[in-house]
Amino acid sequence: MTDSHETATGESATREDVDARGGYGPASASSSAPPPAPSTAPSFAPDSLVLNRKLPLWYQVSQSLRASILGRPQDASLRLPTEEQLATHYGVSVLTMRQALKELETEGLISRHRRRGTFIEPRARRATPVRLLGSVDAIVAQQSGDATTVLGHGTVPVPGDLAEFFPDCGEVVSFRRLRRDGESGEPTNWAENAVRPEVAARIDLTDLERWPMTKVLHDIVGVKISRITDTVEARLADPVTADLLQVPLLSPILHYTGVTYDEKGRVVDVARIRYRGDRFSFSLTVEAR
Repeated sequence: MTDSHETATGESATREDVDARGGYGPASASSSAPPPAPSTAPSFAPDSLVLNRKLPLWYQVSQSLRASILGRPQDASLRLPTEEQLATHYGVSVLTMRQALKELETEGLISRHRRRGTFIEPRARRATPVRLLGSVDAIVAQQSGDATTVLGHGTVPVPGDLAEFFPDCGEVVSFRRLRRDGESGEPTNWAENAVRPEVAARIDLTDLERWPMTKVLHDIVGVKISRITDTVEARLADPVTADLLQVPLLSPILHYTGVTYDEKGRVVDVARIRYRGDRFSFSLTVEAR
């Protein structure tokens, strides 16, 4: 008699794959390398997620969990909850959860040990893809994980190239942030956000040092985001970008523009992020539905 559980590829899973907690680990996972020793660190707690049924569930879950991993407190435990616990948390099947974890394992963010559990890789180095599939969580995941320094903020006249987004505003609040690789300290990108003044008044700078602007707006300030329009293009590094990112002047960079709309259709934030061209790539998935 075969087990009724199935893997993400549709093949039957044997009971040999069941770990000590009742969860399934990949049959090929290496058990020779021991996981990190138990510690008294606080348990890892993934963020909540509102699923969009028009997008692949495994992708949304993987991106939300990825953002939680990269934005976790430094003293948080490296052990993830079991597959079943994560599936319950996100409201998806174990098969969907397993596919999401496989994506993160392929990226090198986690390692899975049969009968021991799933652990965050503390020294995983990311050649971060700018991946746009349409969910808020994908944008948050794209912007998460690096150490962030707030360079400055203040009220400024609406820049001429942003006037179309703020037709009813004479001023916006500008936030400038620099992100560095958490391990090497190497600059990876710098961001400039133009935010509607009444929204900006509710933003705490300490939150921006930990979380991306999209997450702060959505989860902390409480903006009901209806959509984000993204544009990514190749540009040459201007003097400010070259200095902040420590790259040669006129070297290639990826220039990302994200326009965030609230439920009333108003633009609440325009983000312009300059990514080092040697650290990032761009990919786009289009669902044929």
